[in-house]
Amino acid sequence: MSQTSINKVTAAGLLITLGIIYGDIGTSPLYVMKAIVGKHPINEALVLGGISCIFWTLTIQTTFKYVILTLRADNKGEGGIFSLYALVRRTKARWLVWPAIIGGAALLADGIITPPISVSSAIEGLRIYNPEIPTLPIVIAIITILFVIQQFGTNFVGRFFGPIMLTWFLMIGVLGLIDIIEYPWVLKAVNPYYAFLLVTSYPGGFWLLGAVFLCTTGAEALYSDLGHCGRKNIRISWIFVKSMLLLNYFGQGSWLLQNQGKQLEDQSPFFAMMPAWWVIPGIIIATMAAIVASQALISGSFTLVNEAIRLNFWPKARIVYPTNFRGQLYVPSANWFLLAGCIGIVLYFRESSSMEAAYGLAIIITMISTTSLLAYYLYTRRTSLWLIGGLLVLFLSVEISFLIANLDKFPHGGWLTLLIASGLITLMWAWFKARKIRNRFVDFVKLKDYLNLIRDLSHDFSIPKYSTHLVYLTSANMVEEIEAKVVYSILQKQPKRADVYWFVHVDVIDEPYTTDYKVTELIKGNIFRVDFRLGFRVEPRINRMFRMVVEDMVKNMEVDITSRYESLGRKHMVGDFRFVVMEKFLSYENELPAMEKIIMDLYFGLKPFTLSEERAFGLDTSSVVIEKVPLIVSRVRDIQLRRIR
Repeated sequence: MSQTSINKVTAAGLLITLGIIYGDIGTSPLYVMKAIVGKHPINEALVLGGISCIFWTLTIQTTFKYVILTLRADNKGEGGIFSLYALVRRTKARWLVWPAIIGGAALLADGIITPPISVSSAIEGLRIYNPEIPTLPIVIAIITILFVIQQFGTNFVGRFFGPIMLTWFLMIGVLGLIDIIEYPWVLKAVNPYYAFLLVTSYPGGFWLLGAVFLCTTGAEALYSDLGHCGRKNIRISWIFVKSMLLLNYFGQGSWLLQNQGKQLEDQSPFFAMMPAWWVIPGIIIATMAAIVASQALISGSFTLVNEAIRLNFWPKARIVYPTNFRGQLYVPSANWFLLAGCIGIVLYFRESSSMEAAYGLAIIITMISTTSLLAYYLYTRRTSLWLIGGLLVLFLSVEISFLIANLDKFPHGGWLTLLIASGLITLMWAWFKARKIRNRFVDFVKLKDYLNLIRDLSHDFSIPKYSTHLVYLTSANMVEEIEAKVVYSILQKQPKRADVYWFVHVDVIDEPYTTDYKVTELIKGNIFRVDFRLGFRVEPRINRMFRMVVEDMVKNMEVDITSRYESLGRKHMVGDFRFVVMEKFLSYENELPAMEKIIMDLYFGLKPFTLSEERAFGLDTSSVVIEKVPLIVSRVRDIQLRRIR
């Protein structure tokens, strides 16, 4: 969808929305009621209490918190926990970085378990016909195919999956309605009193909230994919989605109430409520919907990684834009990392019932992080403190209850997702902190003190010409400043004579799709600075962007790029351009505190596996020179030398 279309409600937009973001939350009926009932004998208090908890969780947590409230906190149409952090990070509240990192890492960890549990839950329906069927190879094959097609873009996926999800929701709604008609008394579960009784009076009822929570795990992905679909399309489609989900949950409750006193064993009430003649088509549709369930977390993970890179939370990685549509991106390294993690989860847990024990613990941490950032966002928008306090009490009381209940899953597999999340948190924090440490000790000098020297060098014909146009990437935010290492590179390391010098600075801002630039002429016709202001969702193709800037300046007669070599100049040939990229390495001349040494060692240990500077900025490698410079963060103490004879 284009930037304009995502802000409009269209049939195509609603269909793509169904295909992209509702897979996870939409397939929750496959396993939620089965997880709630578990090995307990089916009874009215358990069934009505479970249905009531589901109804109010979808109403308070998904509808009110995310669809109504959180979708308002968009960053120029973009959503997700990192977009929310980008809206508030300019304040002096440095603690905001922690909920952003913790929430983002937990959501990525959750993306590793969503495909296995969704696909496994559907494929295991085949055991109705053959209890011995080997589901493991089928699940792994389906998940592998799903990740392979990601390179074609989420717009392709959305168009392909949208009709599947429409069929799925219509099916579960009709199936649920049929059972509700047979036993309409289940509708009294709308009364929150039954939820209260389950949590407070039913034996072990509070811990069942860990299973109830599975009905809303896709809400965070819904917010993350705001930029793919648009707020209006999400809100309107959610009315349909929620209606179909509730019909099915109440239908399952109706079937369970008609089978009181029995035990489910390994049977799923979702498949058990189907007419016998519909089981095979139902399993096929459920399997296809389960494949889509993985898409919400996968596309959301791509969005998260891309934003994390722009916010310096993640090592630079290759970002591919499969289409020209807004928000469509593909991160190859993240895609294959998630695939490896999903296959590992399938091989470790083997059964969806075992995966349920690990599912949900990580995502509730993300939701709590989003709540804290959302509250601060409302505070920056001068919202009433009483209203903010009331919302915090409401959301945190629900989410902390879910968190405590989910902690019961820790020894049964929840430890694995927390272990993955902890590893990602460590990576993000170390990368973010290392950049802070590194930038703290970058030495800047006043450019005006060296402009005349650079101009004189440009006209010193005793030095061989290095390039007609020499371009340096600079991290100096101020036009009047430049890194000392750049001056050293031009004047001392190897005097580099050029006819025109360019200093290019890229500023990644909190708005997602800004593409502005500014040109400052430091010495007429000889030294220029170009400042790009790019949104955090914009791919920094500096080679192409810089060429466009120069072409525009030529049209305005601000610069002459004709070759200064006489033979080429007579033919009006364009002069050569050469980019110089400064690549840092950790110098031995450092004496760091233990923690900072660990952080910097980890940072530079990861550097060889990240995207190189020239590729990260989209530079043509044939015209780039890499200069290695030592990073001296903290000099060692002076060495006392004594001369002897």
